[in-house]
Amino acid sequence: MDAASINSATFVGEQLPEGQSPLAVNLQILLDRAGASPGVIDGYSGDNVEKAIRGFEQVNKLPVDGLIDQKLWDALQALGSEVIVSYTITEEDDSGLSADLPKDYAELAKLDKIGFTSVQEKLAERFHMDMDFLAELNPGAAFTPGETISVADPGTDQQAEVTSLVADKSEARLLAYDASQTLIAIYPVTIGSSSTPSPTGIHTVNAVAIDPTYSYNPKNFVQGDNKEPLTLPPGPNGPVGNVWIDLSEPTYGIHGTPEPSKIDKASSHGCVRMTNWDAMELAHMVSEGVTVEFRD
Repeated sequence: MDAASINSATFVGEQLPEGQSPLAVNLQILLDRAGASPGVIDGYSGDNVEKAIRGFEQVNKLPVDGLIDQKLWDALQALGSEVIVSYTITEEDDSGLSADLPKDYAELAKLDKIGFTSVQEKLAERFHMDMDFLAELNPGAAFTPGETISVADPGTDQQAEVTSLVADKSEARLLAYDASQTLIAIYPVTIGSSSTPSPTGIHTVNAVAIDPTYSYNPKNFVQGDNKEPLTLPPGPNGPVGNVWIDLSEPTYGIHGTPEPSKIDKASSHGCVRMTNWDAMELAHMVSEGVTVEFRD
């Protein structure tokens, strides 16, 4: 797979090995630009892409069927055709990295930060990409300063004032509305589990924290052999990523994740989990008092 084949993909799309396709890459990146997040950009079609398509259709008043038709494709193409661009790695990209991180919370609590462990991981997050897909797009890349690589161009963050959110449990989506109840952004999320269910009803945002510490309490769940409360340092690879949107329901929040590829594929401890980049975008659009409805 190369940048040229992706950028020149037609509506039909060229099939590639292992289930990836230029069409899927185009869809993921253009949907991301439009505020209908597909989660991690990896070149695969799936539930998160279908949810993003339906969200895009809602926003653009198209028939909401989750299918790719010519009207949908034309609307997406209006957002631009160059989805893969060149990027030159800088010295700053290679700085501030963490060593390999332990899994045990007690060991993590001893660190100053829980940061990215490689340039590849840092850039994958910045461009909303799966690490393996970034490597696949750049075969032989060493990811060192001065090297020019191909990356996704997901565009700029959505900018609006969100006044209400709906956490749709059945669809595993978070929908953001403005004061006129216009849908402005849609995100794939992980919401609770059978053993640690999410809240019900309507709650409000208490506060928004960027690069938060993480308070581990074994009364909520037990990690490893850790039976005492711990405070873990901030960082994108921490348990809640680099964003915590605190809710009025005690101990619950909307937050990021160190494993973006698992969004809507692995359960949470009752909170609403998003990719770090989606959580960061949302964090700049919400404020104290925004309502959050948990809908079955």
